[in-house]
Amino acid sequence: MNIYAIIETGGKQERVTLGDFIRVEKLDIDGDKVTFDQVLLVQDGKTIQVGQPLVKGATVIARVIEKAIKGKKIRIFRYKAKSRYRKTQGHRQTYTDLQVIEIAGNKLSEKKAKSAPKKKPIAKKKPVTKKK
Repeated sequence: MNIYAIIETGGKQERVTLGDFIRVEKLDIDGDKVTFDQVLLVQDGKTIQVGQPLVKGATVIARVIEKAIKGKKIRIFRYKAKSRYRKTQGHRQTYTDLQVIEIAGNKLSEKKAKSAPKKKPIAKKKPVTKKK
């Protein structure tokens, strides 16, 4: 069974499966586990739950591997032509490494509930017209 979910963290969306190692933008967390409750989609091999915008009751739990990892340095260079203006700036993004250990949806282990019997539609009333 191929269970996966799409979560939102740091303004980005990540597709995760059980056991995945992911690198996300730095999270301010205490402890060795983090819970993501902004789950956009959960798929358990048979059914797909799509949130509008989030799946209610669905969570993804991940174990923290390493905190505050610095990424590759990038250079920002700005200049204006013919005016001798040049400016160089650098940036190193910090990341957190995680391993996904649990994906829990509100319907992953539950059986589908029986649908309620369909009700007859309510007859429309005719508009009242005034006689002249």
